[in-house]
Parts: sequence; C-alpha cells; structure tokens
Amino acid sequence: MTQRLHLVFGGELIDPSKTAFRDVNDIHIVGMFGDYDSAHKAWKAEAQRTVDNAHMRYFIAHIHRLRDEEQPASGTEELNR
Repeated sequence: MTQRLHLVFGGELIDPSKTAFRDVNDIHIVGMFGDYDSAHKAWKAEAQRTVDNAHMRYFIAHIHRLRDEEQPASGTEELNR
C-alpha cells in the first residue's frame, strides 16, 4: 500500500498575490501527515490562527506525488543509497 504523505507549512509572503516567502529561514513547518484530512485540519487551524495577517499563507504539499516507487530511481537517487 502506498503511503500518502502531506506536508503542511507556511510563512509570510513578500506579496499576498504571489507565493514567494519573505524569509525562507522563517518558514513554519506545521508537520507531516499520513492522510489529507489530517493535513487539511492542521492547515485550516494555522490559516485561521493567522487570518489577521494578509501576508501569511499556509500550504499543503502532496509529498507522495514527488516520488513514484514504481519508476526506476534517477542517477542522483542511486548515489544516496
């Protein structure tokens, strides 16, 4: 069974109409979640907590989409084994 990992993170954006962070060293990592529902609940809690700051944004990254275990590893991945 494939694991469906989701990363919730956020921070202050340079411009609220774009997705570039003001300071990448200040990104808030909320956590890694094993299902979308849990990730969404965490995202929603952080988004509501920071609703008064128009520059703050939180995101859900679908980590499981970054890697397909059925595909052969790239040369770079092979070096890390």
